Amino acid sequence: MFNIEEELKKLPARPGVYIMHDDRDAIIYVGKAVSLKNRVRQYFQSSRNKGAKIEQMVTHISRFEYIVTDSELEALVLECNLIKEHMPKYNTMLKDDKAYPFIRVTVNEDFPRVLFSRTMKKDKSKYFGPYTSAGAVKDTIELIHKLYKIRTCHRVLPRDIGKDRPCLNYHIKQCSAPCQGFISQEEYKKSIDGVIDFLSGNYAPILKMLQSRMDEASENMDFEAAIEYREQLKSVKQVAQKQKITSSDGEDKDVIAMESDDTDAVVQVFFVRDGRLIGRDHFYLRVAPQDTKGAILGSFVKQFYAGTPFIPRELMLQEEIEEPEIIEDWLTQKRGQRVHIRVPKRGSKEKLVELAARNAQIILSQDRDKIKREEGRTIGAMKEIAEILGLENTVRVEAFDISNISGFESVGSMVVYEKGKPKRSDYRKFKIKSVKGPDDYASMEEVLTRRFSRGLEESAKEMGSFSVFPDLIMMDGGKGQVNIALQVLEKLNLSIPVCGMVKDDNHRTRGLYYNNVELPIDRNSEGFKLITRIQDEAHRFAIEYHRSLRSKEQVHSILDDIDGIGPARRKSLMRTFKSLEAVREASVEELAGAPSMNEASARKVYEFFH
Repeated sequence: MFNIEEELKKLPARPGVYIMHDDRDAIIYVGKAVSLKNRVRQYFQSSRNKGAKIEQMVTHISRFEYIVTDSELEALVLECNLIKEHMPKYNTMLKDDKAYPFIRVTVNEDFPRVLFSRTMKKDKSKYFGPYTSAGAVKDTIELIHKLYKIRTCHRVLPRDIGKDRPCLNYHIKQCSAPCQGFISQEEYKKSIDGVIDFLSGNYAPILKMLQSRMDEASENMDFEAAIEYREQLKSVKQVAQKQKITSSDGEDKDVIAMESDDTDAVVQVFFVRDGRLIGRDHFYLRVAPQDTKGAILGSFVKQFYAGTPFIPRELMLQEEIEEPEIIEDWLTQKRGQRVHIRVPKRGSKEKLVELAARNAQIILSQDRDKIKREEGRTIGAMKEIAEILGLENTVRVEAFDISNISGFESVGSMVVYEKGKPKRSDYRKFKIKSVKGPDDYASMEEVLTRRFSRGLEESAKEMGSFSVFPDLIMMDGGKGQVNIALQVLEKLNLSIPVCGMVKDDNHRTRGLYYNNVELPIDRNSEGFKLITRIQDEAHRFAIEYHRSLRSKEQVHSILDDIDGIGPARRKSLMRTFKSLEAVREASVEELAGAPSMNEASARKVYEFFH
């Protein structure tokens, strides 16, 4: 038995990381401390003003453990790693885990390549980025291959020069074929220098060259080449325009600001590389009402830069964060060069931070409106339906439908909606086993009996997805379907509300049938729209399953029914005779002449048809 009071006495006055567990032994909070003894004891001192989130967290602590480190910097690194791995409930959590793309130039190779990369390794390659758009990176690499004719192959050069023919890229003029020795290492290096210049933002030389080549091609009446150079010129100008100048210092920096409400925060980051704003992105964090902007930004910085391979020279923040010196030391260690954390108070830098904050505010406001609209379509719509039926706490709804064509391959579908949203992992299909012919009522009885009998079995074992019962059953039909469901539930001693989704003569939903009464619904309400979506989804899912069974049945050939005729001989007969009618009319000798056939198998085919 873990005695918190006794364990608090044993805490060392050393730097380290503490880990809080609940009564199920789940990790609910991870923190770091200069002195474990002082920091952890604070959580259990009633006199301290800890805030609502920490007060609530403390009530769930069943035990704690700690890891002693040699320094506060080591504790910070360990804290970041543990938070990322365990995602504790009461830590301010970064919801996004994005890996940004880089452009990698393998300058360590004799004939370097230009590659797309998600990681930044210490492999002597030159990396450009990170970029916020993978699509833009791929487009840029494609443009570079067209402009500079850089190889894309994995051949080891110069060892493999002349071993194979040049690839397609050479023939479409996107590679200078160093694999054939068509370009010297010195000339190829000039192209790579041009690539590095281009990726560094120096577009003037390539723009000048392309303009010159376009003019020359026009003068020589080579209009096809001129058009190609014109398109390349346009592509380079588009890339150049995207590289918006934000400062003249040529530094790498990230500009970070945020906006928050009671439960969520949006952090906006502007990525500035070589003095150019190359992109921006936003991130969502789970927060508590008492969390300050400084605390949220501090949590973001630790979690984000623990996972990203590129650390800029400078972070420009909206607010002061806790322990900036120790975080600076950590980032410096990761980068290998000094990193500075600054909170600009005036000038162009402050305006850039304000711009990031404004963007974060816009995103949060848009998301808040979007969430409200979504809740109206889902949770709000479900509440409307529950109010019409006089029910409370209706969260999970299951809807059922039957599909067949003249009784062929009857199937049943079960779709599940929770809080007004489809829960596709719980959808189920039923192939009707006991009913022959087009009897929808009997088929529905079988489906419901199988579903709820299985649910009772799984409930007894405390396992399985069928053990979760719905708060409401919705039948695709009126009184008849509802009564079938009620009979099944009564037989199984279950009490679950059942309503029917009634359609009019034009096969459009018109209301709900419940407790022997048809209840009208406002056609413009969100509740009505949700009922229609549920009904359509149950119907779609049943038809989709039925269609898949029919397609499997349709690939079955009558030739498969002949003993000794397998897939190979069936294909041979159809290729030779082109139609089933021609196979039927063929003699034994003609059948035996088809590939894969012999006289015995030919005779079986002939006898089958005659």
